[in-house]
Parts: sequence; structure tokens; C-alpha cells
Amino acid sequence: MSKASSLFVSPLAVLRLRLSRPLRLPSAMRPLTVDSLNPAIRNVQYAVRGELAIRAEEYRVRLQENGADHGLPFDRVISSNIGNPQQKGLDQPPLTFARQVAALMEWPELANLAPQVFPKDVIARAKELYEETGSIGAYSHSQGVPFIRKNVAKFISDRDGYPSNPNHIFLTTGASAGVSLLISMLISKPNKSGILIPIPQYPLYTATLAQYSGAAIPYHLDESAEWSTSIDEIKAAIDKAIQDGIEPRALVIINPGNPTGALLNKETQAAIVTLCEEHSLVLLADEVYQSNLHRSATHPFTSFKKVVRDLNSPIPLVSFHSISKGVSGECGRRGGYFECTNLSDDVIATMYKMVSVSLCPPLHGQIGVDCLVRPPKQGEESYPLWKEETDRTHKALAERTQTMAARLNKLPGVSCVDSPGALYLYPRIELPEKAIAAAKAAGKEPDAFYAFALLDATGICVVPGSGFGQKEGEYHYRLTCLCPGVDQYVGKLEKFHLEFTAKYS
Repeated sequence: MSKASSLFVSPLAVLRLRLSRPLRLPSAMRPLTVDSLNPAIRNVQYAVRGELAIRAEEYRVRLQENGADHGLPFDRVISSNIGNPQQKGLDQPPLTFARQVAALMEWPELANLAPQVFPKDVIARAKELYEETGSIGAYSHSQGVPFIRKNVAKFISDRDGYPSNPNHIFLTTGASAGVSLLISMLISKPNKSGILIPIPQYPLYTATLAQYSGAAIPYHLDESAEWSTSIDEIKAAIDKAIQDGIEPRALVIINPGNPTGALLNKETQAAIVTLCEEHSLVLLADEVYQSNLHRSATHPFTSFKKVVRDLNSPIPLVSFHSISKGVSGECGRRGGYFECTNLSDDVIATMYKMVSVSLCPPLHGQIGVDCLVRPPKQGEESYPLWKEETDRTHKALAERTQTMAARLNKLPGVSCVDSPGALYLYPRIELPEKAIAAAKAAGKEPDAFYAFALLDATGICVVPGSGFGQKEGEYHYRLTCLCPGVDQYVGKLEKFHLEFTAKYS
């Protein structure tokens, strides 16, 4: 039989096939629609990866697929919208020590196949971890590998000068998973339980509160005082929430701040702890940027764990940390932890029950946490390279932050606090009335309108301040200080701003 005839299907065969199938009557099945989903899910908004980020990705694909015929006024997209240090285009180098340990945990035989490649302390660390974890393809303890939790506890006690209990530490899928767990547990009355959050805030908090039907209780940071935290502002927010029938359950502090980069001094931290005690609030301390300090001599980091212990305070405290930030930048490995202070055994047992549902955090992330809290020590073979790499990244971030803030502050209609910490700047922009009117006509917030125009003209993707929260009539945007080639990068920002304001003046 020829190939052509073998592909021929007779009409009789088609008829037999149709007759062999049961006759389908019109179905009464209702389709799955967005309107039929959980309304709390529909209310979730996450500006960092919202509409702007989607358009930026469309541009990135267009540049990749169309070559020189892309028809865009730029030749690359700069993802300044998210603190993702190792993302293509930002390219912060990973720390060699952590990657070498990860490689040997992934394939232990590498130590024998390439004995001259790996330093002795890396081989010893991987062997030690393997003896505790076994294959990283297996589940671990739901709270995280006990040995790694002991190492986290030692890191905390060495940092703060107070003991830390490994049984009160939970390893997590990044810090975000821990934040989500705590908020889900604290919302005991849907739409009536509230969490105090700073404005501007990282959108994780409002998104998670929406997901669990919690109420966001905003308190504004003071931009005129380097985005400082005002105790009176928090007290006023508490009073208003109670008047509105909302029960404040917890207070979120992001230190160093996101998006502001602000650092709290000890006096303010002590006042916050006292306030939490007066109002029976759980303190949720987001401290993932604790090693991103650009001026540590004048703006040091002090953990809330240390402040709580110094004051001998009974307040419930949950402190979060992550391998995604700092100089580690291992966002994709999804590693983090939180420590519980002054929480009862029953509450911790409930947390354990909830994390058990997800079985365990990723082993890759847990190994990353171990490398974060146990870096090479002076005298070990890996130390010189580790020190060189970490110093270089710290220096680059500090210099970029300072350069960007100085140049943005020279632009007409722009003011920017020179961030002493974290990975971002959060400039305030004054927009012409015509630009505000054009934004409203387009159905956009004015700073979102500005951010879309910036992306369309330069390929730079930022996050508008309306995604973080801001006072009425004020406009901002957040951009990272991770971008290399800072002169060219800031030059594009400057050129765009001058052209935009001229266009709408």
C-alpha cells in the first residue's frame, strides 16, 4: 500500500466512528469564570508583578524574536521593578561558596570526579550537610532540617547576644511564605481583624491580607525625615481602626524599609515594642534587608529580637529573614526562615500543623539558608574569595544608590531620600496638571501613567508609588539599585523625565 493510500480514510469509516460515540445532548454545566472564584482571591493586587511587568515581558519577547526589526525605541528591557539580583540583565554574581556547596549537595560524586576543583571547607560542609539531610530529593522535617535550624539559632544568638531556640525557628519557602502563614493565622475574624502596615509598604502585605479577608490598617512613614516611623502616626491608626470596628492584631515593621530603605534607630524600636505591649499587638519584623547597609557607621541595623530582650518585653515577636536579598541574592532557590519570640507552645504547635500541610520547604533553599548563616570563616580556604565577592557587591550597591539619588535630586520636580539600606530608591515626582488629566482620561493613576510612558520610551520598568500606597496628591515610583551601567541607566531616566514634563507643561 502506498503512503498516500494509507492516509486515506473512507467516508464509511468516518460514519462508523461517529455512530460509535454516544450522542451528546446540550450540557447544562456552568463554565468556570473569574466571577465564580473566591471573592477574596479576586481582590488580590500585587503591583510589583502587575500590568507594567507584563508589558515589559512582552517587550522583552518582541526584542528577542524580531532582532533589529523590533521597532522599539530601546534595545533592551531593564527590570528595575523587582529586587531580583541575579535576574538576566542585572547579573549580580552569586557567591561561589554557596554555589559550590549546592553543587556537591546536588551531586556528591562531584567531589571525587573533580577533587581539585572544590576547596576543602566546601567539601567538608557538603559532607556534613549530607549526613544530616541525605538526598536533597527527599522531604525534610516540616519545620526544616533540625541541624540547619540549630545553625540559624547560633547565627541569631551571635548577632544579638541572647539565646535562640531552634524549635522556635521555621525554615520557609522564602520569607514571603512565613509572612503569609502568620497573617493567615492572625485573621481570626474576616474583615474585622486588622494588621497595621507601613505606607509605603511592600505589596505582599496588602495582597496577603486581601487573600485572607483581613483588614489593612495603614500608618504613614515620614518622607521629610528620611521615611522615619512615627509612634504618634501608629497610635492614630490604631484609634481610627477601633472606631471603624476593626480589631488591630499585629504591627508590621519593615527594617530596613521596602521601598524606602529607611533604618530604625534603637529609640524608635524601643517605643514600638512598648506600643505593642500597650495594645497587645504581635510584632511582625520583616528584616530581610538586614545586611544591605550602605552607611552602616551612621545607620546600623539592630534586630527587634535584641530590642525585645534588652527591654525584657513579653510581646509576641516573629522575625523574618531570607536568602533572596543581602549579597546572596538567591531569589529562585526560595529559602528563608522566621523565629518566634514569646509565643506559646500551643501557638507554635499550630504553626507546625499548618506548615506540615505543605510537607517541607525546598531543600535547595534550606541549604542556602545554612550558607547564609554559616559563611566561610577567616582562616578557611574559601574565606578570601567570599570576602572579596561580598565586599565588591556591597560596594557596588552603595555606590549605585548614592549616585542615583544624587542625580535624581538634581532633576526639576524630583526629590529622593538617599536610602541608607535595602536595594531601592523611592523618588517623589511632581507631575504637571496636564499629565494628571491625561492619566485620568486613560484610566490610570498619574504615577502609573508616568511609569508606562517611561517603559514605552526607555525599556525601564519601575513600580509606581500607587502600588505601595502614598498620601493623596503625592506621586512616587520605586526602582532598584541593582542595575549595572548606572550612568547610562540614570541618563535614560533623566532624559525621559525632562521630555515628559516638557510635553505636559
